[in-house]
Amino acid sequence: MEPHLAHQVTGAVATVVIHNPAKRNAMTAAMWRALPPLLDGLSGDPDVRVLVLTGEGATFCAGADISSLQGSPAEAQSLAVAAEEALAAFPKPTLAAVRGHCVGGGSQLAAACDLRFAEEGALFGVTPARLGIVYPASSTRRLVSLVGPAATKYLLYSGELIGTERALRTGLVDEVLPQGGLAGRVEEFARILTARSQLTQAAAKEFADGRTDRDEHWTAQARGSGDAAEGVAAFLERRRPGFSWAVPGRG
Repeated sequence: MEPHLAHQVTGAVATVVIHNPAKRNAMTAAMWRALPPLLDGLSGDPDVRVLVLTGEGATFCAGADISSLQGSPAEAQSLAVAAEEALAAFPKPTLAAVRGHCVGGGSQLAAACDLRFAEEGALFGVTPARLGIVYPASSTRRLVSLVGPAATKYLLYSGELIGTERALRTGLVDEVLPQGGLAGRVEEFARILTARSQLTQAAAKEFADGRTDRDEHWTAQARGSGDAAEGVAAFLERRRPGFSWAVPGRG
């Protein structure tokens, strides 16, 4: 089977699977190109409330397919950055479910997700120094915001791989699960997110990502949504809230 991005929607959770197992799920140029329009379609689907990104089988993503760098490394890098930015801009919560290697372009994609869950034994690395490539400025800044300048320099200067214990300590991952426990925990957490207020999540995502020009927008959205009144009523009545605000779809 040709390398590709598979996806499915189950309940309110969309799962995107990086599928190139012959090369440890390395991303080809075609796969980088395919990711932004795929995400655009899923972001506009009103039934999708959470996105999970993972890899086929026992590994997440070993980075870019090196053969794609032989023609124009700059073009290959621009494709990866465009895909990374599309993932970071996805308006709903995004989770990376990581097994095995999460290296190079794989780490770019994982860092662009809101949260990262990893199985014990996973390995993380940012490896442009092994190839003489300047890591993109936007990707470097995203990594700094995630793990801080010192850990970013460690990863970028050395190109060394780190395990889940260090990744958790530096903030590169949010939870580490025992072997066999990743899928169940990600499914459980995604289900939790689908039960929460999309208004809270969407505003929090923008604020946490540093956007500073939408305070009045979100104040107006909160005032007109009725979600707060519903949340309080549901709490007092000991029932699940029926939040009505939703990320605007396309159509």
